[in-house]
Amino acid sequence: MQLVQLGQSDLHVTPICLGTMTFGEQVNEADSHAILSRSLERGVNFIDTAEMYAVPPRAETFQTTEKIVGNWLAQNPGARDQLVIATKVAGPSRNMPWIRGGSPDLTAADIVAACEGSLKRLKIDVIDLYQIHWPTRNVPMFGALYYEPGNDNAALTSLHAQLEALQTLVRAGKVRALGLSNETPYGVHEFVRLSEQHGLPRIATVQNVYCLISRALENGLDETMRHLDVSLLAYSPLGFGLLSGKYDASGTSGADAPADARITRYESVRKQRWGRAESLEAARRYNALAREFGLTPTQMALAFCYTKWQVKSTIIGVTSLAQLDEDLDAWGTTLPPELLQKIDAVRWEIRDPAA
Repeated sequence: MQLVQLGQSDLHVTPICLGTMTFGEQVNEADSHAILSRSLERGVNFIDTAEMYAVPPRAETFQTTEKIVGNWLAQNPGARDQLVIATKVAGPSRNMPWIRGGSPDLTAADIVAACEGSLKRLKIDVIDLYQIHWPTRNVPMFGALYYEPGNDNAALTSLHAQLEALQTLVRAGKVRALGLSNETPYGVHEFVRLSEQHGLPRIATVQNVYCLISRALENGLDETMRHLDVSLLAYSPLGFGLLSGKYDASGTSGADAPADARITRYESVRKQRWGRAESLEAARRYNALAREFGLTPTQMALAFCYTKWQVKSTIIGVTSLAQLDEDLDAWGTTLPPELLQKIDAVRWEIRDPAA
């Protein structure tokens, strides 16, 4: 895999990134370390984590994933110099009181303190890509559909103040580049405008959901990112597993899915966009298309992301070495024009049920 540049930063990464949100919940520490080692052996130089992880978020696993990654880095001293390491500061956490007491804000002091904590848990001196996990602003995200102007709160920390806090970290040598996550076109434009107007560090990336059943970013955010030279890091390319085919034989709600599947294990996931009956039905349509063209559902779903111009790096999350190898082996898969046309025909009919 040829390295790609993230935005206008000096970071160059593989077009596949190892996501780690399963570490500490679905995957124990020993197996997590094995996955990290295999990923590096196979040439992946990009790791993404977050202070909030593991997922689904719980007080008991808060910050566990960073600790697991940090322990692996300490046990493999040569690995750090080969890797680009990304992590995130959690946004407002009203429903997660174990994060900053459930604060509805993300202040400049919060950002600095969270970064210091991540550095300690990861056992590194500098974070290569530091991202705001979700906006402080009132915006539709994680499956919500509508922006409600009446819910705006001018008292919350401004984007300008957040950028100034991030600048402090960059100047201190604790962060190399900046990113956003779960952002909107307005948010990306405003962060870039503020950085250019006030001489603040520029956003290099946006990490947003992107997969066959959730392509909403193609309706505006992709144009924004292209013209502003901000790189997309696509997460959930397999739609939380729906696009792997593992749920194809289950009921309409996925309730009788495999026992170890996320939708089976975690009620909170069933209540999210991935648990919608429409999302499961759409995934089955795409999975059937893959088989029609002699591909596995995983191959087609990943190849879709791996080859789209919108995507700079695709974040894969796995629970085993076998899954890791399957995801990496999908690199180089080409989807024929006829298949791409049929994919778009399905989207025209069902749109983005997991948006």
